[in-house]
Amino acid sequence: MTVYALIPVFNRLDMTKCVLECLLAQRLNEPVKVIVIDDGSTDGTAEFLSTRHNIATLRGDGNLWWGGAIELGLRHAMREGRPEDWVLLVNNDTYFCTDFIQCLLDTARSHAPAAVGSVICDKSSPERLLSIGAMLDTWNMLTHDKLEQPRQRDVTIGPHCVDALSGRGTLYPMQAFRDAGTMRPTWLPHYFADLELAVRVRKAGYRLLVSEQAAVFSADKYGSTWRPGGLMNRFFMVRSSSYLPALLAFWWSASSFRERLSLLPRLVRKFAHVTFHRIPDFPRSSQ
Repeated sequence: MTVYALIPVFNRLDMTKCVLECLLAQRLNEPVKVIVIDDGSTDGTAEFLSTRHNIATLRGDGNLWWGGAIELGLRHAMREGRPEDWVLLVNNDTYFCTDFIQCLLDTARSHAPAAVGSVICDKSSPERLLSIGAMLDTWNMLTHDKLEQPRQRDVTIGPHCVDALSGRGTLYPMQAFRDAGTMRPTWLPHYFADLELAVRVRKAGYRLLVSEQAAVFSADKYGSTWRPGGLMNRFFMVRSSSYLPALLAFWWSASSFRERLSLLPRLVRKFAHVTFHRIPDFPRSSQ
């Protein structure tokens, strides 16, 4: 069986080199095929990747965003791979140890059928947990982390059951994409795309687990901190974490039939409260 590792990138060449070193140093019995989806980088990434003949490179024009880049990579992996293979989603702003993929595989196989994510640890204090995984309050349209209070990583605990998985270090059975479908980049080009995929995989009958034995190391403040100015940009700019089509698509996918009947008015009411009372923004997915 083969593990297809998908890495969407846009610039940040030094980070890309680091994560590639981590992947190519993995100790496991399965072959790893690395696929980098370069969405129009301008910092020398394309030139660097052209010299790495052990890495497959797919290219975009700068408009793929995270969801479109992963979709391109998935279609490539599914054409080449077999149902018994695996797909690893990983971002280039992380790094991990040499047994990372093997820990994910061991957990996925012992709890099959399952998709398995990794905890996020602080790279400046490697045993300090930053995140376990997403839990959803679908009626109130809220996400929160299963990590209730800061603590040290404990590899004897778990695996943890979660409601959704991020794309920062998650292993999926290839068959899960045949059962649940692939990305939906038209509606979910960036934010919430990883969580929405995981929700569909869960509804298709797969467990969503997070192993503390598998950790990605990241800066304490991971993800984008960019905030748009103006209401139109906030709700209709793809780069915004409050991009309305993505929010509608995500909560529609995550909701029950009853919750879907009242989704739009509840979302409008929530937007109004956020806008006029200046409470914190919608929780962001962890891309």
